[in-house]
Amino acid sequence: MKVFQSITLLSLFIMLPLISFAQSTTNNDEQEVLSVLDDFMSSFSGSDPVGHSATYHVPHFRLARGSMSNWATREDVVTAHIRIFDNLSDTDWHHSEWVEREIINITDTKAHVATRVRRFRDDGSEIVTFESLYILIKVEGRWGIKFRSSFL
Repeated sequence: MKVFQSITLLSLFIMLPLISFAQSTTNNDEQEVLSVLDDFMSSFSGSDPVGHSATYHVPHFRLARGSMSNWATREDVVTAHIRIFDNLSDTDWHHSEWVEREIINITDTKAHVATRVRRFRDDGSEIVTFESLYILIKVEGRWGIKFRSSFL
């Protein structure tokens, strides 16, 4: 019995540091994923197409309003968002905010994030709230948004 207890204790001492390391790696990935989403929203609300394109991995895909958008290069993302920001400026839109973000699954190279986004007018009144699923991937050490599907 003492041999079994000794082996069990030894196993715990060996495994605890490994478990702790795995958790800190996941927490770091979670923080990086949320940081990309923070940059995504601040650059979108700031109408910054170049900064916004830096949050993507291309090609990038977005499914919304029944159609799929596909941007093959960062230049495509910039060009599309110049047009998107111009169109938004013709509406009452002032900025967007995250209402909710939940990482529903994550590995060291891929994350699925369920979100709720709210768009606002300059006076703070709400235009629309909608849900989206963001899929981020880590390529060459950098997290970026690869795919979005929005109920807009």
